[in-house]
Amino acid sequence: MCGIVGFTDLQKQSDKLNTLQQMNNCIIHRGPDDDGMYHSDKIALAMRRLSIIDISQGQQPIFNQDKTKAIIFNGEIYNFQQLRKDLTNEGRKFYTNSDTEVILHLYEKHGVECVAYLRGMFAFAIWDESDKSLFIARDRVGKKPLLYSHLPSGDLIFGSEFRALLKHPQISNEVDYQAIDNYLSFLCIPAPQTAFKQIRKLEPAHWLRWKNGEIKIEKYWSPDFSDKLQISEEEAEAETLRILREATKLRMISEVPLGAFLSGGVDSSIITALMAEVSENPVKTFSIGFEEQDYSELKFARKVAEHIGAEHNEFIIKADALDVLPKLVEHYGEPYADSSAIPTYYVAKETRKHVTVALNGDGGDESFAGYERYAAMNLAEKYQKFPSILRKSLIELPISLIPAPNNFRNRIQRTKRFIKSASLPKDERYFQWMCAFDEEAKQNIYTASFRQELNGFKSSDLLKKWFTASKNLSIVDATMTTDIMTYLPNDLLVKVDIAAMANSLEARSPLLDQELIEFAARLPEAIKFRASEPKYLLKKIAAKLVPHEVVYRPKMGFGVPISEWLKSSMQPFLRETLLSSKFEKRGLFRLEAVKLLIEEHIKGEKDNSNKLWTLLMLEMWFQRFID
Repeated sequence: MCGIVGFTDLQKQSDKLNTLQQMNNCIIHRGPDDDGMYHSDKIALAMRRLSIIDISQGQQPIFNQDKTKAIIFNGEIYNFQQLRKDLTNEGRKFYTNSDTEVILHLYEKHGVECVAYLRGMFAFAIWDESDKSLFIARDRVGKKPLLYSHLPSGDLIFGSEFRALLKHPQISNEVDYQAIDNYLSFLCIPAPQTAFKQIRKLEPAHWLRWKNGEIKIEKYWSPDFSDKLQISEEEAEAETLRILREATKLRMISEVPLGAFLSGGVDSSIITALMAEVSENPVKTFSIGFEEQDYSELKFARKVAEHIGAEHNEFIIKADALDVLPKLVEHYGEPYADSSAIPTYYVAKETRKHVTVALNGDGGDESFAGYERYAAMNLAEKYQKFPSILRKSLIELPISLIPAPNNFRNRIQRTKRFIKSASLPKDERYFQWMCAFDEEAKQNIYTASFRQELNGFKSSDLLKKWFTASKNLSIVDATMTTDIMTYLPNDLLVKVDIAAMANSLEARSPLLDQELIEFAARLPEAIKFRASEPKYLLKKIAAKLVPHEVVYRPKMGFGVPISEWLKSSMQPFLRETLLSSKFEKRGLFRLEAVKLLIEEHIKGEKDNSNKLWTLLMLEMWFQRFID
């Protein structure tokens, strides 16, 4: 596990090595154990290494036999041992035991098609000195980040984090305001956009090839939900468990201490139980909770840990933990408002005191229909079949008259939210349930000049292409496809990668194994999802591994008591930040509209916590990266 940076140099930059070193220094937390550099007349490559596999010999860059190709690599290839065996049988020579060298041999043999053979998480760059070309690639679901900038001069700059790219003298911090509009909807900025006009994200399952100042980008993978298997429920359960056992075992290969995040939910509970099956020693598990008991799952994590005989560790987050916000803003590098980044950061920090690698349960919801929105999207399809006049008179009007607490977690409030969106087209309905600011809310808060800057841009349009591409799928499969291609890589995986690597911790996700994702996509919807039981198949598997009461309980998610914090301990900071003259002078938001959001929330008239948190993180980003 590492961080990587580099750039081509058609302009023969005079201070090339100093620039490269400054970029590399920005990602030292990603690889505190070692560093490496390579440069020639047209290229500069560098990396930081967190030593996990082949600690003694795996230094990078790694070269091919005649020194014409060099690779820097961030990630882990879990099938590298079998790949190495096959390549060795063909007569290829290896001088390390690392997975990095395997990638280089595959590139020599297959060219850009090498990515098809890799089972793992990765972002890497290969420089070919013989034809002066650069090849960079990112893993299928986007576990590892890869940013780039293609300059007007033709040069390409790339790296693992924003701070590194911003050290290059030809990169400016000019803001992409369409990206800011997307952020206000999605709490993050969807690839390929970033908050900076000059920087792009290489999307998951894509590669980029640079040569002579020109670039070519191609997509190489996507899960296929259309090719359904003829399979029984029992066969599906057995095969899912087989793949998951294998995926977990592969991710336990490590030369350094290893443990697991254990939230107490279904997904992380399955992973820790499978780890315990093959581990010679008790699995080290790490859990985090809040003083506010409505947000804490610690009691369920404890039950799982006791059941599998784990060496269990717990940590409680208090409101003063928000002191970490400036550090999070620094590491994320662009606006990011998923508040669960706070507990994720702290559980990574505590975990790193004990181990260097931690497995987690990311990915179970997206492949096995675990979110409530799958049931809601499915129900809405049925709801739309009722005549409009009956919907309005018998359902929508009576529901609108029922008073409900202004709390997103309240059942009546959620029912009202469902009714408001259920009659909309699929993509707009999904957008309404996912966004912090919908289009109407944006119009209420935006200044006239910001609306003019956006020139009719609508972030809700981003989702149309995924639902259009999934038009022949069931609504649940279409929504899972959209989640895998948008919410998972743009929000969840960014959160975990940054929070873990900020603490020099490697996070591995067996449920994001490509073979498991591909198999789950081909399963009939009825096997994965029942309207009364989301994540039906995975829960059946979990019930054989961990206590029944842990599996069959309401889903909590990794919630954070932001609403309460903004009313109490955070209120002074909230007002100071969002009602400042500096905030107003940015010219993006109407100050009276922001004041109203704050007062409504403080008085308990509306739960505006998502909106306020999104604005707060945006302003903190502006202060750090733009001011």
